Amino acid sequence: MSMTQVEPATTLAQLQETKPDKVTIVLLSGDMDKAMAAFIIATGAAAMGMQVTMFFTFWGLNVIRKEGATSSAKDFLRKAFGWLNKGGAKNLPLSRFHFGGLGSIMMKKVMKDNRMPSVPELLETAQDLGVKMIACTTTLGLLGISKDTLIEGIDELAGVSTYLVEAKDGAVNLFI
Repeated sequence: MSMTQVEPATTLAQLQETKPDKVTIVLLSGDMDKAMAAFIIATGAAAMGMQVTMFFTFWGLNVIRKEGATSSAKDFLRKAFGWLNKGGAKNLPLSRFHFGGLGSIMMKKVMKDNRMPSVPELLETAQDLGVKMIACTTTLGLLGISKDTLIEGIDELAGVSTYLVEAKDGAVNLFI
């Protein structure tokens, strides 16, 4: 009995022809290293001429909040979330080895010494390159975050259906 090789139904070239140059990234995490990875991918794709959409939800919203912004919610739990999650891309913790802020300080120094852009610089570059940024309305309401506590340049506030419309035709979809 001889083994025959079966050709794949779709080649990479065919797949690239059918999918537009579109990237969607869901940033769920508010950790510095994860936000940095998301923005490096977003800016790299945008620099290559790809259409990039970033959807910020849950702790990822802290990346696009104004520095020191808190919740304006009236109930205790959402107010507590706002107090614990003060905004600002400069204030993000590391996902590991944070050590009460010492790890973040060390990482920022290493990045600066090696001429690596910070998360705020990557965010600004992404905006300059036309990366579309969407804040999740469901999570905004859940955490008691108002639109006025978000940074300038957030393209829209929308729900999961908007993300899915963006993602369904994308060549690359990432969840970070």
